[in-house]
Amino acid sequence: MRRSIDDARDDHPADDEERPGASWAVALEDACEGCGDGELRVVLTLEEVGRPGLGVVAHLAPDTARRLRAALAAALKEIGEPAGP
Repeated sequence: MRRSIDDARDDHPADDEERPGASWAVALEDACEGCGDGELRVVLTLEEVGRPGLGVVAHLAPDTARRLRAALAAALKEIGEPAGP
């Protein structure tokens, strides 16, 4: 089973030739070879815009996904933004 949750592009200017834009996607998956049979993972994919299939895919256990969520919340707080729900 694989279920897409959300995906988008980053907010970097498209005309920056030195730093290409990135796209991200979050999904759920239970068929991660090597993760354990049937164990659900949060899948985070990061790719350069226009180069599908050449990015990095992270299979995150629930604790690791929560750690990433906490890091993003801390970064938002550092720039004076609410962390969200």
